[in-house]
Amino acid sequence: MNQKLPPLNALRAFEATARHLSVKIAAEELCVTPGAVSQMIKALELNLGARLFHRMHRGLSLTEAGQNYLPPVRNAFRQIAEATRRIETVTDTGLLTVSITPFFAAAWLVPRLNAFQAAYPDIDLQIVTSNALVDFSRETVDIAVRHGLGRYPGLCSDRVVAVEIVPVAAPALTAQLGIPGSPAELTHWPHVHDTERKGWHLWFAAQEIAVIGSPRGPSFDDSGLLLKAVLAGQGAGLLPAAMVASELAEGRLVKLADVLMLEDFAYYLVYPERFRDRPKITAFRQWILNEAGADQGDGMVDETAVRHRL
Repeated sequence: MNQKLPPLNALRAFEATARHLSVKIAAEELCVTPGAVSQMIKALELNLGARLFHRMHRGLSLTEAGQNYLPPVRNAFRQIAEATRRIETVTDTGLLTVSITPFFAAAWLVPRLNAFQAAYPDIDLQIVTSNALVDFSRETVDIAVRHGLGRYPGLCSDRVVAVEIVPVAAPALTAQLGIPGSPAELTHWPHVHDTERKGWHLWFAAQEIAVIGSPRGPSFDDSGLLLKAVLAGQGAGLLPAAMVASELAEGRLVKLADVLMLEDFAYYLVYPERFRDRPKITAFRQWILNEAGADQGDGMVDETAVRHRL
């Protein structure tokens, strides 16, 4: 039997507005304008033939009809979400899309893929390389690996590996400024930065050197572009030692200080909380953290991977 149901978007607008008792906050949550929320609620009231809110000068309150309508609407959304989660869990096999930085993919992940496929033959990995943070609500990506401090609002983050970092510069820049006699001298050099602009701060802090002022100079969300900027003489840069080994050996870069492991400046596994219990996510997460733990002492890891919940 056909049942007359109100529009789903109008019900979502009602539930969000009733929960916050604010059209503005509901609009922000639903990514629409306050005017759109107000129109949807008015259309719902017209559809129901009843007022759902008292509209007062300083806010909203639910009418008796609104108070009676809210619990079943909220429960219906919860049932839909739970049913969706169960279906996703049952069908959560097959393709796993991993977004990963190009350097980490080439230097760490790709050589180990045979081990993952042997352990999980029913999961087909699709590797996409990128340095930009993934928008999981818009992109068809299941999980990502990114380099930084692991602070990604609204996402879960697992520390995978820290890499040895070395400060480097182009020979033309060292010819102009000289080879630094101590790490402290690098505070006066021009710098190029990672996108978070935290690398040099952490490096100086590890040397027990206080740096005053905000970091200056260009920043890059791609380590390959950062390397090119350093090669072009735009400043000193902090880069993974393995990444610049050939440039140092060929004399295209100059090492400015000893290699150093920055514990928090590492590669992190990043994913939404709602993906956490999906079998293929669980499988990849456990595998990569186990691999990272087994690799201690090879220059890529300084301790067992530690989980950070954000």
